Amino acid sequence: MDRSASPQTRRHHHLLSLLAVLLASQGTAAETKVENPTERPAASRKAPRLETIDVLGHVHSYVATDSEAATKTPTPLLETPQTVSVITRQQMDDQGIQNLGDALLYTAGTFTGLVGSATRFDYVALRGFNDGETDNTVMDGLKLLSDAGGYSSMQVDPYFLERVDVFRGPSSVLYGRASPGGLVALTSKQPLDRAYHEFEIGYGTQGQKRVGFDLSGPLDRDHKLTYRLSGLYRYTHTQTHHVRSERQALMPQIRYQFTPDTSLGLQAILQNDPSGGQHGGLPADATINRDHNGRRISRHFFDGDAAQDQFVRKQRMFGYSFNHRFNDHWSIQQNFRYLRSHVNMKQVYGFGWLAPDSPELLRYYSGADERLRAYTLDTHVLGQFDTGQVGHTLLAGFDYQQRHNTGFWPSGLADPINPFQPSYGRPNVEILGATPVLRRLRQTGVYLQDQLVWKRWHLLLSLRHDQAQVRNGEDTASSLNQGKLSRRGGLLYLFKNGLAPYASYSESFSPNALSGEDGRLLPLSSSKQREFGLKYQPPGQPFLMTLAAYDLLQHHVGARIMNTSYYQAAGTIRSRGLEWETHARLSRQWSLIGSYTWTRMHYVNGADRGHIPYQAPHQMASVWAQYVSDFGLKAGAGVRYVGHSWADSANTQVVPNYTLADLSLGYDFGRADSRWRGLSAQLTLRNLTNKTYVASCAALNFCYYGEERNIMANLRYQF
Repeated sequence: MDRSASPQTRRHHHLLSLLAVLLASQGTAAETKVENPTERPAASRKAPRLETIDVLGHVHSYVATDSEAATKTPTPLLETPQTVSVITRQQMDDQGIQNLGDALLYTAGTFTGLVGSATRFDYVALRGFNDGETDNTVMDGLKLLSDAGGYSSMQVDPYFLERVDVFRGPSSVLYGRASPGGLVALTSKQPLDRAYHEFEIGYGTQGQKRVGFDLSGPLDRDHKLTYRLSGLYRYTHTQTHHVRSERQALMPQIRYQFTPDTSLGLQAILQNDPSGGQHGGLPADATINRDHNGRRISRHFFDGDAAQDQFVRKQRMFGYSFNHRFNDHWSIQQNFRYLRSHVNMKQVYGFGWLAPDSPELLRYYSGADERLRAYTLDTHVLGQFDTGQVGHTLLAGFDYQQRHNTGFWPSGLADPINPFQPSYGRPNVEILGATPVLRRLRQTGVYLQDQLVWKRWHLLLSLRHDQAQVRNGEDTASSLNQGKLSRRGGLLYLFKNGLAPYASYSESFSPNALSGEDGRLLPLSSSKQREFGLKYQPPGQPFLMTLAAYDLLQHHVGARIMNTSYYQAAGTIRSRGLEWETHARLSRQWSLIGSYTWTRMHYVNGADRGHIPYQAPHQMASVWAQYVSDFGLKAGAGVRYVGHSWADSANTQVVPNYTLADLSLGYDFGRADSRWRGLSAQLTLRNLTNKTYVASCAALNFCYYGEERNIMANLRYQF
């Protein structure tokens, strides 16, 4: 396939001093107490009762205590022997996030600037790994089943989310095939057993308009039948001239609590994206530098043409979640989701200079008409029991995933354009052909996991076997059918003072859906990681710090052959790194998030041996502080630093580092007058200084400007 508009194959002393100060601040006493895992008996845990989820209880802090992202069981983060970051609803609201990339800006080991300001797809690089993957996202325990080799990438608007968990490192023991860097786990808002209503309107720069509502509560006197209905409309002109982005989305849900031990939830997500915004890249010598005729292309320049620019996506998701608790020790859960998507796209895009000294960009045309159908089913049994002095949380399950994507991709040539004096109209487009699309995936997996606790020792053992089938087209040469065993082990010791050192080993695999020049699929990619870390949560305090060091290898990496739609095996990549992250509520008024990432990647063998992959920043750091006054005023400010990266696999051009500032101001009118209770206003500014910068490059001809200053004002009413 030709996703050429964006080829997805793709000082420090001051920052370190600041992070050291933040680490020292852990001793500050916080007024809010949280459950302390160190105080619970090691071998007396019972299976949790199945009750209606009250997600509102999760939105008042930046400090999450539990997560299911790494184990598929409710496990304290302090007892999980791998790195997990949680972005709570409170953090998302305070920072005024508008897409998934915004939500991850202050998360360690995570880079979302792969296509700059474009938001058509949710590209997330974890621990430096970026292979154009959009299929490393799960929601409510099920993969979203995007097709990374096509244009059918599923998106869920963050307005529908309660939290986002980022699990870093290989994770095939959970969901089968997976990107080596980890996965992003979304948790959707759920029906509440009490009345809740929210209305929101927003307006901002770039012609942004936003309207949202979120309604929930019981439908009967016994509160057995509950509902939630969330909806959103948003529109923006975007920072690129002649390009707009628009979304209409609705998420209805119903949950019925048959008995205290049995419940069934139904959910649908209906989303239309009439326009998906821009997605083009520009040459490095006229964005990073002024080496081409001494001029720089504007960050507002559009390399396409409005007469040939369209990205329409219609997606539907329907699913259910069934829970039953047999007794105090055993329960069963089954989740199912059906997905379908229709993408219609046409675009003209730049592909480097027409000639070395030409002021014009060569342009191509590409299009797509794709229809994706997919469904996924996961059933698992959870048992919690003791054998002598050892406590067990045993998980055994089965899942099935199937995806079928069909359509065609037309491609051709278009008139060149002068980016310094652009002229738009109806360009001459010569269609050279259309490639039929038939992409199939089927995966069946069985898994077993045991979390053992003896005194203060925590041992995690996981095993999973998958049978994965991938097929591109009707030719059997472009198919793969292979079984794979994935393993994971982790050991953690939890001291009484809240310190928890740990060590872990994990594996993952990914059946390549990428074809070589001979039409055959590339070999299955596999990964393995060793991680050592330290977690710290003072007893009873809303504070969690994680420090982790890892060594991660990925074998049989696929790399795009430039100027073609084919790929080649690029050998093995090694990623070693250090990550630090802290989430804290320092007092009733102050909350803090801090992170630092050091990543060192290189090709171990192959044609690029010794080179560093592009779009892998060497260092990243961030800090966000939030203050809430007693009289309703709140203010938040953050700084983000992204270190230099390479613009190409040959390491001939550096993408410079950049530092950005963000600001948020809000006011709760109910604090001043009880008659206005529930009414609040917020002003959010990202890239406060309006810095012009290149976020990253995927090749010398495909560099992406980052987001310009974005101002958004919101008015919200909750009752």
